[in-house]
Amino acid sequence: MYLSKKVRMNRLFSGGKCLDVAIDHGVCNEPTFMDGLEDMDGVVKALVDAGPDAIQMNYGQSDLLQTSDGKNKPALVMRVDMGNPYNAERHRHMWALMQNEEEPILTALRMDAACVVVNLFMLPDEPDLFKQCVQNISRLTNACEKYGMPLMIEPLVMQPNSERGGYLVDGNADKIVTLVRLAREMGADIVKADPTDDPDDFHRVVEAARCPVLVRGGGKEDLLKVFEKSSRLMRQGAHGMVYGRNIYQHDNPRGVVQALMAMIHQDVDAAEAWAIYQSAFEAA
Repeated sequence: MYLSKKVRMNRLFSGGKCLDVAIDHGVCNEPTFMDGLEDMDGVVKALVDAGPDAIQMNYGQSDLLQTSDGKNKPALVMRVDMGNPYNAERHRHMWALMQNEEEPILTALRMDAACVVVNLFMLPDEPDLFKQCVQNISRLTNACEKYGMPLMIEPLVMQPNSERGGYLVDGNADKIVTLVRLAREMGADIVKADPTDDPDDFHRVVEAARCPVLVRGGGKEDLLKVFEKSSRLMRQGAHGMVYGRNIYQHDNPRGVVQALMAMIHQDVDAAEAWAIYQSAFEAA
């Protein structure tokens, strides 16, 4: 790994672990993702104050983080692609495109990002969408190697839209492991992977990645269950989490960040994490 990649990875990871708070949902064109993100300036200030390792954003909002006061702000992870698989209704044409087609990581370099992130969609009966993602990653890999930018790939195995409508994860361990392996083969420095249906199978995902693996959060769930599942995934070798709606859509995002940071960096269990959250909630 080039020195510049190592420098950026060190900004992102502390002791090999990372909590990345994803608030890059504005490019998804899905109204339900926006609940809790109406006031982006306020959201970013609150998250900077909470102190996660990183915040995941798009170029158009990243100035809110990078111009904030202080030298100890979270690292910037920049989303560099966008697509349309997030809505309840399946579109006639499914697509995934780079946000900057000419220079895919130029905006990340301009904003001093520590990492870029890109999707690898695997949806039933959508081979062209998968092909577009492979092409995006191929271009991005070359740019990341050229400029020493760490590449986070997000392999997403999805269920058919007809199952319940909308953006639904397929937690089949065999499918996730296969797609994670592909992400690594294509040059991932970090993998952002969905949890397996059985969290105790997640060690297979870590083994396939051969690089740091951060767990993707998905839709908002009961917070105690989130902590319990997260603890089991950390025990299986996960290096941290990329959680969005399970942080910013809860009543006290700062408390959620504090609890997850303790789980990731201090190895507390779910019960201890819940107690940290409860204390932060009562103090708010």
